[in-house]
Amino acid sequence: MYPPGADTVLVRFSGEIGIKSQSVQQRMERRLREHLRQMLDQRGLDASVEAEFTRLYVRTDPEQIEKATAVAASVFGVSSVSPVKQVPPTMDAICAALRESARERYDGAAFAVRANRAGQTDDHPFSSPEIEREGGAAVTAAAEAVGIEPEVDLDDPEVTFGVECRPERAFVYLERQSGPGGLPLGTQEPVVALVSGGIDSPVAAWEVMKRGCPVVPVYVDLGRFGGVDHRARAERTVGRLASYTPDGLELWVVPGGDGLERLTEVPERYRMLLARRFMLRIAARVAERTEAVGIVTGESIGQKSSQTSAALRVTDAAVDYPVHRPLVSLDKSEISERARSVGTYEEATIDAGCHRLAPENPATRPPLSTLREVEPTAIETLAIEAVESADRIELREAVSDQETSGPYLL
Repeated sequence: MYPPGADTVLVRFSGEIGIKSQSVQQRMERRLREHLRQMLDQRGLDASVEAEFTRLYVRTDPEQIEKATAVAASVFGVSSVSPVKQVPPTMDAICAALRESARERYDGAAFAVRANRAGQTDDHPFSSPEIEREGGAAVTAAAEAVGIEPEVDLDDPEVTFGVECRPERAFVYLERQSGPGGLPLGTQEPVVALVSGGIDSPVAAWEVMKRGCPVVPVYVDLGRFGGVDHRARAERTVGRLASYTPDGLELWVVPGGDGLERLTEVPERYRMLLARRFMLRIAARVAERTEAVGIVTGESIGQKSSQTSAALRVTDAAVDYPVHRPLVSLDKSEISERARSVGTYEEATIDAGCHRLAPENPATRPPLSTLREVEPTAIETLAIEAVESADRIELREAVSDQETSGPYLL
């Protein structure tokens, strides 16, 4: 919901950006502004982006305000957005905009007016509490004039009329959509993300993107061990992740069937752990070629036999790169909910197929020395050859009108 005539999106930065040193903050703000402008252009929106006092302002036509708001709410580094109406920073102008908004949008639900006045003390002859009192009176009068009996609830309002008053202008808004927060994409070094057609790994990739890391997604094609349409589903989930970026993503599709076939020769109880080590080796070779600094997986402690705390130690030993696990402490239900918020859940609810390697009694706490003893000596060579044979697919998925109906809340 937005005020009548709204043609601007007020974009608030993540609080983490504001606590950086001045030089780092300025660099992050520039990156955020560039990404926002690029993503608006990708969606074909005629809009401009201005920066002022730890805020970004997206100027567009009123007809495009909903789409512009949804795009802004999906940019990493954005804490929240509001479609706003800009007015002069006077009490009369602010109250007039509130009255108009009440007449056109208010239905009698419990409401409150929240105001934030920024600037020096003498920039305005009124305070934030005064805006809230007079603004509340304006909303009440406008509602009563059209036959609505308004209800004020300052503790838990159903509708909040917001006012942000700055020295040169003021903004009136009716909603605050949450953004992903975090840091602007590209303000950290890139990492390789092992992704599959499952629920967990796309969420893990999204989480590190939220922390400013570009990702190099890698899908290991499991050959005869993979599920039906597994690769196609992986491509679609990575495509969804690409919609959060200004430049899209390049998916590495690495053929892993030969390596997994070799692992069928080892004792069954060690196969899943050795398969994880093989995939990490592949990710490490991709990291070398792309100058990435780490590897990301969707593993969570104890979720599977290959994800016990002891198992994670012996699988990580296969590579020299740090292995990041953003979901390490989350329950499956929590991960699934995040997948729904990010938009990858529907494409990910398929059988990943890895169980075709899994034995009935898998090893969960094997000594590292034992794994190294039974691991095929050619496994490193097979990982290198697999990466050399990889397909690389450019993915850039624009968000549809249906998908831009609101923010992604985590």
